[in-house]
Amino acid sequence: MRSTNQRSHTFMRISALSLLAGALLNLEASSNSAIAASSSNSNLTTDVPALLLQNWSKKLPSASRFTVLSDFGNAAVRDDETRLVWEKTLETSEVSWSDARAACADKDVGGRKGWRLPSISELASLIDPSTKTGSTLPLGHPFSNAQADVYWSATTMAGNPNTAWLIFFDSGRVSYGFKTITFHVWCVRGGINADQY
Repeated sequence: MRSTNQRSHTFMRISALSLLAGALLNLEASSNSAIAASSSNSNLTTDVPALLLQNWSKKLPSASRFTVLSDFGNAAVRDDETRLVWEKTLETSEVSWSDARAACADKDVGGRKGWRLPSISELASLIDPSTKTGSTLPLGHPFSNAQADVYWSATTMAGNPNTAWLIFFDSGRVSYGFKTITFHVWCVRGGINADQY
């Protein structure tokens, strides 16, 4: 037979669970009404900022793919295919992988922090395989000091923590190198998945 103290604890637990279940039901009801309200809105993009709608299924012509951002003092560029924001003017120095990550983490572009070294898939998204003019960046891109050379990604090679993936912007080739070698850095700002690193 349970003691009065045990029954009191059981009652308190049931009460707490009931309150939690009620809160979850209220949360679900308010979420459903918000979803219903937004589905009745014919122009959903007015409610959700365009920068949050990442759409990697787009393929835009080079001339209209990039937007120089005046909110960043024209120092950053949004790729309208991926919705990632890239620094517009790149440093030309070469650094090790650790220094590349630190440089991006410390970077201030257009009065904003929050920059990082891109994953290999993000960096590769800048490659235009049809371009054969010494640089594989899309024709008419707005970037300054972009070298037709090798750039670090933040992605470590699986099975070898001493190496990271690289992009060769002169050929579009993807490879890897030891993290102690020095290559170029191109910082990005935007969404990230933990598995990209």
